[in-house]
Amino acid sequence: MTIRTILVDDEKLAIQGLQLRLAKHEDVEIIDTCQNGREAIRAIKTLRPDLVFLDIQMPGFDGFSVVQGVMEIDPPLFVFVTAYQEHAIRAFEANAVNYLMKPVDEDKLADTIERVRNRLAEKKSTEEAEKLMNVLSEVAPGAAEEFTQSEDDAASRYEKLLNIKDRGQIFRVEVHTIEHIEAAGDYMCIYTGDNSLILRETMKDLERRLDPRKFQRVHRSTIVNLDQVRQVKPHTNGECFLVLDSGAEVKVSRSYRDVVARFVH
Repeated sequence: MTIRTILVDDEKLAIQGLQLRLAKHEDVEIIDTCQNGREAIRAIKTLRPDLVFLDIQMPGFDGFSVVQGVMEIDPPLFVFVTAYQEHAIRAFEANAVNYLMKPVDEDKLADTIERVRNRLAEKKSTEEAEKLMNVLSEVAPGAAEEFTQSEDDAASRYEKLLNIKDRGQIFRVEVHTIEHIEAAGDYMCIYTGDNSLILRETMKDLERRLDPRKFQRVHRSTIVNLDQVRQVKPHTNGECFLVLDSGAEVKVSRSYRDVVARFVH
């Protein structure tokens, strides 16, 4: 699959440098380059690329204005390129695949392109599934209903209630009330808005029991209920903090920051 790509930067040298680095990725086809936000909006609407590398600091329309300007179409994937670390959280909020610091590091660029491949593959799979459902609805309504039911059955495999024995008592905890979970060896600390309980179980086993659409690992030893997240706060070195309903803050390590991009979509 060819990744049709537009590069946007008001500095010609920055575009040339990115072109040089992207040349090593054979599936990336650069179909246009733009030097300001207005050009970028026109090019995106006309060419409908798969991917846009977008400078944030540009005169007139900045990178975030470009994203806002193409929201009425099916937008491409965006990778923000910036010299300023403080733009990271806004990049997440714009559902960027990634943000890269200037000068662009080749290893981080390679990691970003791999993320793009995965996101495009997921998008294609979703579109194909929707087409299949539309066809089934027309020619075999019963089959479409059965397909939908099977998805509901898959969701029902996950726990709705946890029985936790702690301090000589058994607590029945509704899973949706759990804010986050922290590992301590073979024990899990389960945090709800007004309580904390200890469960003797490994994180790996507990993950299998929780719906991954709701509960995601954001650190090697932390799982978060994404429905309980109310704010994202920047931190250093590409990390950030999630602020939960209770006011508790949970750090997202760099290796899990793509989780943030998913749930703020």
